[in-house]
Amino acid sequence: MASPSLAPFKSRDFSLMWAGALVSNIGTWMETVALGYYVADTTGKASWSAIVTAAGFLPGAIVGPVGSAMADRLRRRRVLIATNSISAVIAACLAVWVGNGNATPLGLAIISFGAGSVMMFGFPSFQTSLPDLVPREHLVAAIGLSNAQWNLGRIIGPAMAALAIAVGGIGLALWCNAISFLAVIVAVTLAHLPQRIGERRPIFAALADGVRFARDTSAMRRMLAVMIVVIALGSPFIAFVPQMATNVFGGGSTATSVLVTAQGVGAVVAAFTLGSVTLRLGGWRVLAASSATLAAALVLYGLAPTLWLAAPALTFVGLSYGYAFTSFAGIAQHAAPDEMRGRVLAVNSFVLGILYPVGALVQGAIADATSLRTVTIGSGMALASVLALLTVLDRRRRTPIAGGDLISVGLDR
Repeated sequence: MASPSLAPFKSRDFSLMWAGALVSNIGTWMETVALGYYVADTTGKASWSAIVTAAGFLPGAIVGPVGSAMADRLRRRRVLIATNSISAVIAACLAVWVGNGNATPLGLAIISFGAGSVMMFGFPSFQTSLPDLVPREHLVAAIGLSNAQWNLGRIIGPAMAALAIAVGGIGLALWCNAISFLAVIVAVTLAHLPQRIGERRPIFAALADGVRFARDTSAMRRMLAVMIVVIALGSPFIAFVPQMATNVFGGGSTATSVLVTAQGVGAVVAAFTLGSVTLRLGGWRVLAASSATLAAALVLYGLAPTLWLAAPALTFVGLSYGYAFTSFAGIAQHAAPDEMRGRVLAVNSFVLGILYPVGALVQGAIADATSLRTVTIGSGMALASVLALLTVLDRRRRTPIAGGDLISVGLDR
């Protein structure tokens, strides 16, 4: 019997979209590693790495909710083709600029913001298409596999980036990313994407719908409390992986690739096993256990004395963060009615888009004043403390979660 986690691959259209996105994400991670190494090597400041990374995520709070709301009313095929075409042009311009040797950290932050804005407008159209490509009982597995292709890119992309940089410099790695967007355009053209046009409401009214749903639905309220803590305290480690490799362990682009790949391995394992684990344990148990494990893994990662001990520790960070992050989307998608899916996901986009950049900027400033190790260890300890407080409050106030529609995937446990 095939694993429940792989069942979505029985759908031709899901497989096409998955493969196209994988190629594109390999290119994205080639760019991420190349630029991360460039900024870390030329500035030596954790704060600059945080600024460039935060600039790419900030559109999640500004543009992401708008893209999520519009995903319920626009033709998703057209949105995906248009946004990936624009992203390819931006990536090509970036390759030319960096290749000429004139790029500055501030300029890279501005371009990251523009590229992130385009991506965050288009990504909700991809995300909200998943439930229409697979049966509802395979939805959690489909979301997990979607996260898996992103993190497979995290494994393959850094290795290819290191090779491209060795052969043709940072510019070659960036050109590979520009070309990779064509894979999504081809996949979207070939796949059949069912279109469900939701109610046409003004943008801010549509966003308010998502906020009201999150406020009035116990599953969403409970999930968002954990998400806010994990994103604000736990997720900023992602921005500092190049700094850890370059300035803590004294490595270069190869060391950066090793750590990025290590995190990706853990995240891929989480993504490919999420469907089976959720069916066995229930969504809430997976979310609680993975969040707590993330706190412990961050402390171990910060304490690691060498690169080769940091890498396996970062694998456990990637594993636990992968389970938690994908569970956020799984709970939201399953709780939302089909016609409101995009508007509900807008709430998740807003939380990620605001709290990840803010957390990265704050931790980056503290790291410059103290050390990156201190910040990493402290973030794990702070996360553990706040999660413990949430657990106590939840036990005092929790009421049974209504909604029989969640029982089929175990998200009510």
